[in-house]
Amino acid sequence: MTDHSVNGQLNTTPLDALHRSLGARMVPFAGYAMPVQYPAGIMAEHAACRDKAALFDVSHMGQGVLRGEGAAAALEALTAADVQILKPGRQKYALLTSPEGGILDDFMVANRGDHLFLVVNAACKDADFAHIAAHMPGGVRLERWEDRALLALQGPAAEGVMARMGGVEAASLPFMGIVETTVAGIPVLASRSGYSGEDGFEISVAADKAEALAKALLADADVAPAGLGARDSLRLEAGLCLYGNDIDTTTSPVEAALVWTIGKRRRSEWNFAGAERIRAELESGPKRLRVGIRPDGRAPARAHTTIIAADGRPIGEVTSGGFGPTLAAPIAMGYVATPFAADGTAIELMVRGKPLPARVTSTPFVPHRYKR
Repeated sequence: MTDHSVNGQLNTTPLDALHRSLGARMVPFAGYAMPVQYPAGIMAEHAACRDKAALFDVSHMGQGVLRGEGAAAALEALTAADVQILKPGRQKYALLTSPEGGILDDFMVANRGDHLFLVVNAACKDADFAHIAAHMPGGVRLERWEDRALLALQGPAAEGVMARMGGVEAASLPFMGIVETTVAGIPVLASRSGYSGEDGFEISVAADKAEALAKALLADADVAPAGLGARDSLRLEAGLCLYGNDIDTTTSPVEAALVWTIGKRRRSEWNFAGAERIRAELESGPKRLRVGIRPDGRAPARAHTTIIAADGRPIGEVTSGGFGPTLAAPIAMGYVATPFAADGTAIELMVRGKPLPARVTSTPFVPHRYKR
């Protein structure tokens, strides 16, 4: 991971003081001091997101904009996503691919009319923005938004909360819509998106207004603060990839079961980084695939657990694993050799030196509840 700390000191988000006042347990993450949980605990925070709404601080993520004529076309040289098809007020999930066909990062890109808005992962943001800027033609420039915070309000009650806070425009957005509006009287850029599998919003706000916005949202009876622990258990139940675990520079979009991010037009042009490998894997099939895994019993299988076939042969590795609170059972994701990737395939997981039975299953483990 890239270290964003300065002289060994962890960076802080604009909500650092608020997290501490709420009793958060702070941990280092991607060079930042981040809340992993609050006094209620990860299980309660997870449940709050499933039942009502949870507020996450994701200000460590990288935010930026691309301005200039031809920005969408230029960005398409670095991603297989169809960026030019995006209409104003719409955004999509995309992958930055390497010349070798691996994944440099996953990111969000939105059409804001006269510019593109980008959100990239915290650990990759310096490398991502440098990579993007280096590949832009004259007349297209990248501006990093260093003075912005990012909040994620997630859960079935999120829409109602936004409406009560005066964010009616945001509350009426369709899934993957984005709008500049006000919430609690504060100017924001809000998108209907998130990383929990639930309906919700990601809200970009000026750093000096972030605490006031967070306090206003937390004052609603339906909203609870949530940290990295619940964020991880929610995204795992939703079958969503974590960069650095489930996808990285060694994995291709095809292996990662993210073929849906490759635009239809892009599959006829093949003019993006890594197209040669990706095209070959689409045509001939990849050697391995990302799958969901349901261990039998109660023991969770963590990342780097070896996956073996019934005859004891190693066939892959777990990339994310833990306990799914909604399911009250262990769940995992990982890569297996393609012949073992079919749903229902019996496999074994080497946990503490013992082979534990498991089976391959489809994801998400918990159905998505996005606003369609």
